[in-house]
Order: sequence, then C-alpha cells, then structure tokens
Amino acid sequence: MVEKLITLENMAMVDFLGVGNRNIKEIASAFPKSKIVSRGNEILIKGNASEIIQVNDIIQSLMQHFHKYGKITHENVRAYVKRESDYVLEESDETLVYGARGSGIKPKTANQRTLVKAVEKNDLVFAIGPAGSGKTYVSVALAVRALKNKEVQKIIITRPAVEAGENLGFLPGDLQEKIDPYLMPIYDALSDMIPAEKLKSYQEGGVVEIAPLAYMRGRTLNNAFVLLDEAQNTTSMQMKMFLTRMGPSSKVIVTGDRSQVDLPRHQKSGLSESVGLLKNVKGVATVELTTRDVVRHPLVKEIIKAYDKDLEKSDTRKKD
Repeated sequence: MVEKLITLENMAMVDFLGVGNRNIKEIASAFPKSKIVSRGNEILIKGNASEIIQVNDIIQSLMQHFHKYGKITHENVRAYVKRESDYVLEESDETLVYGARGSGIKPKTANQRTLVKAVEKNDLVFAIGPAGSGKTYVSVALAVRALKNKEVQKIIITRPAVEAGENLGFLPGDLQEKIDPYLMPIYDALSDMIPAEKLKSYQEGGVVEIAPLAYMRGRTLNNAFVLLDEAQNTTSMQMKMFLTRMGPSSKVIVTGDRSQVDLPRHQKSGLSESVGLLKNVKGVATVELTTRDVVRHPLVKEIIKAYDKDLEKSDTRKKD
C-alpha cells in the first residue's frame, strides 16, 4: 500500500473540504479501495499507486480551482471525479451582470457559455433544456446586460399563460395582478439582477415590460431584448405570431423544455416546429442544455433523469 500526503495552504478548510468533509467523502466514495483521511490542513491518501495518482490529480485540480475562483461546490467535486471536464464549473472571467447584491452573475456550465456566445453572434436563439439548467436565468442576465450597455432601449419578457387558457378576464384584480402569478419566475430572476426600486421604475417607465404572450399580438418590437419563456406551451400560430414581431435592432431568445408541454393533446407545440423550420436560417441558433447543466439542488438532476427514464419505458411499451 502506497501513501501520499497533501498539504492544503492558504484556504479555509471547511470551504475546501465541505461541511462534514462532504467533498472528500465524495472523492472517497469513487475510490473505495483507497483510504482518504483529512487532518487539519492535510489530506492523507492510502491505496494502490494507480488510484493514488487519480485521487491526487483530482485534489490538485480542485486546489487550483479553489485558488482561482475562491470556492468549491459539491457539483465541482462530482465533475472532477467523473472526469467530465466540459461540465466543470469553470467560471468565465466575463461577468454577464452584477446582481442587486453586488455579486457577479456568470455562466456556470459549458452549455451556458455556449448560449452566451450564440446570443452574441445571432439575433434569434432557441435555448432548450430541462428545469434548472439556467436557460431562463442566463437569458435574463443577457437582457439586463444589453440594457445596461445601452445596446437596447428596453427588455420585453413574455410567456404563454396556459394555465389560464390565455383568458385572464375571469381572474380578480387589474391586469398586472392577473398575470403576475404566471410570470413570477421572471420577476425572481430580475430581482436578483436589478435593485427593487430601479426595477419598479423601469417597469413604470416601460423600460422593462413583462406580459403574457397574448399581449404581443399586433406589435413590432424595436430596439428591444425580447425573451419568450416556457415556449413549449405555444401553439404553432402563437409562435409564428411572436417570431414575426421582431423589429430592427432586436435580440430574441426563446426558451423551453420539450418534456413539460401543457398544451391539450391535439395541439402541437410551436417550439419544436419552429426549431425544425428555422434550423438552416442564417442568424438563428439553437442551444441544447441537458441535465448536466442543472445548477439547482443536486436532487433535481436525479429527479429529471428518473422521469425521463420512466417516459422512455412508457414510449417503448406503446410501440410494443
């Protein structure tokens, strides 16, 4: 049995090792034939030579990551352990926007960075992926950045209010009170990036507009950064209506999750149709995000995978 001693310097141990040594336990679980023990600022590895080399490489990579970014998340550890280097949290030096509390908001995965680059190069981008993959959050951050950089004059964010059948009149309250429940995820993202009073001022002045898709009909969206969220719940006609609203000097992002269509069974989702129709059009790009991009609670990934697996079994049974 071979031993290797690693000394951790210039870092808070709990930040590197994780609460209750969670990060080290994650590494140890991947190498059950080796013994990994942390004592003070030292990590002792005991095992065969090949595994020790692997464990040492992972820990050294994590140390470099910590010194560069100042933190280690459990997802970082998992990524390094699995050798999924494309999905390691390599936080870009480019901050999209500084949040309302002063923290930098950056793309957190390879596909999120691909989304950022696609928006910079194209005027219409489809961002498709599961819940928690950051497609809406990154898109809102890009919209806020464009506004702050004076690249656009306003932000327009919309989503289909499928739960209300787009017929909001029966709900109590004025228009804003009627639609707010369906647009809360958008408000949450904006609140992270724009101080409350400034956001209120933007909305009152029409600089930031949040409205259901039905209210986009008949408009031309000029000099705006436009985001259509939950696009899997648009019909073909709604999607065509929305896409043809694009005006001069506008950027449009369409986000959606093909696995969460709430339309009646007989209606085809406008999202998949539009992606197919426009795949060869210059100036249009599609970015596919996956469960690897999910940056919510680690269980969210597993939940999505479980449902996807069950759906595959169901489809197989139907074919049989």
